[in-house]
Amino acid sequence: MSGSSSVAAMKKVVQQLRLEASVTRVKVSQAATELKQFCLQNAQHDPLLTGVSSSTNPFRPQKVCSFL
Repeated sequence: MSGSSSVAAMKKVVQQLRLEASVTRVKVSQAATELKQFCLQNAQHDPLLTGVSSSTNPFRPQKVCSFL
């Protein structure tokens, strides 16, 4: 049994390696350039850079209502 399970495991490994080898690769410099370009194009929509208005902020503190 262990021999056939070992063969099956090795077949899975070979299949995974073939899948990984078929993936098209991109140079790091090209990926970094594209990421920088994407970030600059979408900076105006990024709430971490532009902030969130208090009227549309779902995480704003709730108003406290107290009775005297």
